[in-house]
Formats: sequence, structure tokens, C-alpha cells
Amino acid sequence: MTFKKSLLALSLTCSSFYSVGAAFQLAEHSAAGLGRAFAGEAAIADDASVVARNPALMAQFDTMEFSMSGTYVMPDVSLTGIDASNGTDPAALNNDSIAPSAIIPAMYLVMPLNDKFALGFGTFSNFGLATEFPEDYAAGSLAGETSVTTINFNTSLSYKVNDNFVIAGGLNVIYADASLVRNFGENPLGLPADFEAANLAGDDISYGWNMGLSYDFNENHRLGFSYRSEVKLELEGDYSNDLPPEYLGLGGKVVPGTMNIDLPAIMEFSGLHQLTDTVAVHYSAMWTGWSSFDELAGYMQGQDAPVFAKEEKFSNSMRYALGATYQLSSNIKLRTGIAYDESPADENHMSISIPDTNRIWLSGGLNYTFTNKSSVDFGVSIVKGEAQTFTETDDFDQDWTFESQGDAYLVSAQYNHVF
Repeated sequence: MTFKKSLLALSLTCSSFYSVGAAFQLAEHSAAGLGRAFAGEAAIADDASVVARNPALMAQFDTMEFSMSGTYVMPDVSLTGIDASNGTDPAALNNDSIAPSAIIPAMYLVMPLNDKFALGFGTFSNFGLATEFPEDYAAGSLAGETSVTTINFNTSLSYKVNDNFVIAGGLNVIYADASLVRNFGENPLGLPADFEAANLAGDDISYGWNMGLSYDFNENHRLGFSYRSEVKLELEGDYSNDLPPEYLGLGGKVVPGTMNIDLPAIMEFSGLHQLTDTVAVHYSAMWTGWSSFDELAGYMQGQDAPVFAKEEKFSNSMRYALGATYQLSSNIKLRTGIAYDESPADENHMSISIPDTNRIWLSGGLNYTFTNKSSVDFGVSIVKGEAQTFTETDDFDQDWTFESQGDAYLVSAQYNHVF
């Protein structure tokens, strides 16, 4: 089986993602943020990763700074079969590892231009997903392989209106690559379970914008707000299936195909409060406009009807985070945080291809400063998802009932250098 994979060189180390945020959202922009469960991200100016969450914070930098991070994600996502309307043994649905581990990299550069303006560049990802099932999986028409990889190239400019208020805006170039494979599984047509019902793969480059605000009440208290626009992707590539010609199939022939995906808008409000010389608290509320992701569908060139369609019916979701920072010594800073990540999935349209549930994040981390020019950050998180039972119906009107459980473990490291 061959899939079209034309990722840019910068993404080769992260071509498979498992999302540990809501649906297929990625929050893993920095090790510093991971250590506090990403609490206060739109208000804290620890390092150059502010480009990803609130570019208005670039005004806090007096000199040029570079940050580079990598986050290793170890998902633990399992399915247990409960029932099958076609008489299949539910145990055939069991799968204890449907999501691969992955590394998520990111790089940032902040350049103060003068006492009013600062320029920033970032390469990171806001969305990504990979789930894999065996080719002969009993419910193959619901699962198979699903992969979405996005890379965001962001340029932002901040302007310091006065000593308290900063505004910023940015442009984003988003490269996306996606593939979707569905097999027939157990079916009333008598076709082999590993026959491909649909194989779609494509990529696209699209554009978006972002903006940010920050307000300093004084040197110890700051509020921040950021917004990132919705992005519409029209992925073009290849489509094929193994359906015999007598069933109006392609019999393995490859033809042009398309797949449309809408990446939702993101809005975040954060606060930072330095309570003492050593203790700070911070918090965030993030809204994601998942209602724009209504359906996952693919088309063969020249046809109006989709060759694959799955209603998602997502709703807008919220993420809440609370964290604290403690300056242990002149060169060691400790972080911790907790977050609640709300699932956008509709309970009547649950999917094993994009498994999702409400999640709790428990995080810890530290920063170690070597000199006034360089420092490193480390962060770890345990993400615990809720167990849930749901039924999904395939194109043959067969009902499959599952119990799903999704957890994840994240470890991140980051290097920062001031020029």
C-alpha cells in the first residue's frame, strides 16, 4: 500500500502526530508551557515561544532570542469491543494501541527592532493526528488509517502603544498533509476484510492570520489575549479503492482526489500575577471554534458525491488551566499546572478514527539558566482521559459498540539563547 507523502523537510521528524488536546488540536508549543499545563500562555513571556501563543508579548524582550523545543508524545489509547450487530465476536474489535508515539518540534525567533516594534518568526503546529488499525480489522470501514499533519510558518509584528498596552498581528502559511484509508472489514458483500474501500491522500498550502494584546497593570500583573483565525484547506492528491468494476469500483486504479478540512479558530485569555519575589500564579481560558469541523469527506475528481463521508458534528470547546511558578534559586525555576480540556465531539457522532474525550492534564517542569545567554527547559505531563462507551454505524448499517480509553504521557525539552 502506497501513500502520497510530500511533507516539507522540516516536518520529517514529526510526520505522525497523536493529538492529546481536544479532537486533533496540538498545544505542545514549548517545554516551558508544558511544565505549567500551558496555563498563562497568552500572558507569560518566558522565551521566544510567545510567537505561537501571543505575539504581543514580544514587546517584553530587550534583545534577540531564539528557542527550539521538542516534545515526545507517548499515547495510550485503547478500544474494547462491546457488541456487533452482525454477529461478529466483540473481542475482534479490541485494540490496545491505535495511536503511534511521535516527536513534535518547534522553533522561534524574536527580534526587537526598536523601543516600539518587535518582529517574530515561528515554526510549529496547532493541529495533528495519527491513528492506525490493522488492514483486516473487523470494523475496518470505520477505522483504517487516519493522518493529519500541519505545519505553521508564522511571522508576527508587535507594537508597544505605551508602557502598559501592546498590540500585535501576524500572517501564517500553513502546510497540511493528510491521508485516509478505510478497509471493508466484515461486510455483507463477501469482500475480503483487507480490501480498501477508500484510499485518499493529499496536501495543500493555505493562509491565516493571528493577533494579540497584552496589558501590564504594573511589573507584577499582566493580562493577555490572542486570536488565531480559521483556516480552510483544500487538499489535492490521489484516490483509489479495491472495489471490483462490477460494483462501479476502481479495482486499485489511482485517480485524482480531494479532501476538505477546516482548521478551527482559536481564542485565548490569560493572566499572570507575581505574588512575591519567588512565587507567581497564572491561568488561561482557551476557546476553539470546532463547530467549523462538521464533516470529514473526500471526493473523486469529476464527482459531486463524496467517495467517503463521516459526520463529525463537533461543537465549540473550552480548555481551562491553572499553574504556578516558583523561583527556587538564581538559576532554577520550578513550574506546575493542571488543566481541564473539554472534548468537542458530539455524543451521537463518536468516532474511533478521531477518538476524543474530556481530559485532565497534570504537569510539572523546570528552567535551568546556565548563563545570562542560555537556558534550558524541561516539562512533563500526564493526560488522563475519561472512559466512554458508544456505538458507531458503518455504511452497511452495521452497528459496532466500543468502550474507549485514552491517556497520554508527554516529555519535552527546550533550549533558549539570547543574542
